[in-house]
Amino acid sequence: MLRLRVRAGCEPAVTAAWRAHAGQLAPAAGGLRQELLHDATDSRTFVLVTEWSDEAAGRRYARGPLAAALADAVRPLCEAYPADGPRLMTDRPGAATPIFVDVELTVPAERRAEFDRGYVEVLARVAAVPGYLREDLLREPGTDVHHIFAEWRSAAEFHRWIGDPAHASQEAGPIAPFLLDIRRRLFHPVAEPAEHRQPRTGREADVHRTTDVLVVGAGPTGLTAAVELARRGVACRVIDKLATPAGQADKAIGVHCRTMELWEEQGIVREAMDTGIWLTGNMVFVNGRETHRMSWELPGLPYAHLGLPQYETERLLTQRLATLGVRPQRGAELVGFDQDGDGVTATVATADGGTETVRAKYLVGCDGAHSRVRELLGLTFTGGLGRFPQLFMLGDVDVDWDMPDGHLLRFLHETDGRMDGMLVCVPLRGERRYRIATLAPPRFFAQTGGQDAPPGFSEELAAPTLADVQAALDHLAPPGTRASNLRWSSVFRISHGIVDRYRDGRVFVAGDAAHLHPPAGGQGMNTGIQDTWNLAWKLALAARGLAAPGLLDSYETERRPEGEEIVGRAVRMAFTDELDRADLERQFRQEMSLLLSYAGSPLVGESVADPDALRAGPGPGDRAPDVAGLDRQGVGHPLRLRDLTRGTRHTLLVYADATADEATLAAAAQLCADVRRQAGGELDAYLLRSPDAAPSRLPAPPVVVDGGNAFRDTYGVTGSALYLIRPDGHIGYRSQPIDGDGLRKHLHLTFGGVR
Repeated sequence: MLRLRVRAGCEPAVTAAWRAHAGQLAPAAGGLRQELLHDATDSRTFVLVTEWSDEAAGRRYARGPLAAALADAVRPLCEAYPADGPRLMTDRPGAATPIFVDVELTVPAERRAEFDRGYVEVLARVAAVPGYLREDLLREPGTDVHHIFAEWRSAAEFHRWIGDPAHASQEAGPIAPFLLDIRRRLFHPVAEPAEHRQPRTGREADVHRTTDVLVVGAGPTGLTAAVELARRGVACRVIDKLATPAGQADKAIGVHCRTMELWEEQGIVREAMDTGIWLTGNMVFVNGRETHRMSWELPGLPYAHLGLPQYETERLLTQRLATLGVRPQRGAELVGFDQDGDGVTATVATADGGTETVRAKYLVGCDGAHSRVRELLGLTFTGGLGRFPQLFMLGDVDVDWDMPDGHLLRFLHETDGRMDGMLVCVPLRGERRYRIATLAPPRFFAQTGGQDAPPGFSEELAAPTLADVQAALDHLAPPGTRASNLRWSSVFRISHGIVDRYRDGRVFVAGDAAHLHPPAGGQGMNTGIQDTWNLAWKLALAARGLAAPGLLDSYETERRPEGEEIVGRAVRMAFTDELDRADLERQFRQEMSLLLSYAGSPLVGESVADPDALRAGPGPGDRAPDVAGLDRQGVGHPLRLRDLTRGTRHTLLVYADATADEATLAAAAQLCADVRRQAGGELDAYLLRSPDAAPSRLPAPPVVVDGGNAFRDTYGVTGSALYLIRPDGHIGYRSQPIDGDGLRKHLHLTFGGVR
């Protein structure tokens, strides 16, 4: 028996999880009954009951994977999961220990109000009976069957009370008419055998859970990892030491164009657009003079740059994760872990003051700037952790001025060529609402005694006032600018650096746990999201036993150089009016990660007979650009390339124009079938043919027509060629003409061989 207090709104999810669990229990050896009961006085309290043929069967279940899986499913849906797990009881007589009495009775719906009134009085009377401890009134959902489940100090005291004929009138009288036809059962608690008991401190619970991947941290980085793992059917748990998620925009608010593409894949891009505000350009002022203005509404962008507070980003990702059956466990802090050749054993301190042990195949540390995972691994920052000497303040405020909507505004002040004042204003959703960042007033630095303040946001220093914000505007913003309605403010210090490695055995770090840098353009959050976008598909293959031995090494190989480049660029840009004013458009696309390439990775490759072949197309490791205007039989509207590549698998695109003969197409079809088997089904294949190519008579692969030749022009293909697009949207391999052996060798780097 397991009693749960469910979070508001999670009742249907718990019911669904139980039904799925009960379906698995039905054929289990020794299983007799599975029942879900509701507390008749509290709709958010459930009691889960299983009955077994003997104690051994019950113990096997309680310690086994089915019970652990149920716990993993419902724990995040509960206010506090019982530290000791389910209560085991037996109907065989035991020692003089507490007993439990289950009285099953029927309460017709038309008489329920009468019963409820009488039951309140019974509770008051029976409380004074010697030996009585407590009871629950439970109901079988959808029926009139109720259970009075009472706990007594001993069997002798219960039998002494029940043996007194006066008890029916003195204590049970108000509900006596309902007790004429009852079923009564007595249960005794089952003690754990000594060999299974562990020493306890009173604050610990000997709870063991298993999962494929344990994700530490429920920020955007960790939530992205969990969504991608869950989309691929990989079991994961997410823990976060914060009991409740943040509720103010004191972190990243810029969502990059590439991140918006990822959100389209994950299914939250529409909600993000509905919630955020488009950032349409930027303006820079130095000593009151506008030095440049740039529109960010550029042609060819998949999405524009979105302004969205991080707490909204976390809300959207958390909701998406919930649709995949995973909810973060909050108030749960990683204490330590050990790893071996088969997995990681982590100790987690839970919100109820206990601890639990989690066994996982892999652990991903997404726990931010003060990462416990980074600390436990002993990772160090290459060149040391750098800190800017200045203190900064943030605020959420309304600003009254004459500035264009949707623009990020930077105001700098220089004296003798040296920057000594800065103000950044980022628009938020709402009339005249901005998030401002500027140097903190001198009194805050004085409070630190001239010493380093802790990195990140300071809880020790008082919050800046509206007058502090106004003083910064008076100094740097256009004359007459007025601030009002300060919603919140804080003081922070910028740290920067990158760890020496992103992986240690079966443990990985991502996001701020791996790299810290100034908040120039929201780089931290977006880079962290793309860290786990790169890692999760590889980790999913490894967890399912489909990965080549070296696949997980490519995470650090591909992502750490990007982290180094972003940290360096953000530090250089922090106090300048612009890094490269000669090519602002290219710089913007680079900031938005649209130019990101893994060209130096050993996990990408090509085979071209002519050095000029495919020169006009994206290279190995580049982001695969989308194209429109594709036609497929039976579809009444043009398709995008994203319609083919969307999903969790690799996508092989075989291109053929009018020069491709029947033998070439037949060989291509056989190649598609071969590599699908080699990839264990984790690969989709399509034949993309030009409009003038002869129709294929082969049953597979599916045929899509490059109706407007957009694919040919964008990818630079002629004759016959192929492109392999990885699950993260980057080019894994390309060849012209088609090189089947080269493709098979390349796939061996990911999948390790034919299965």
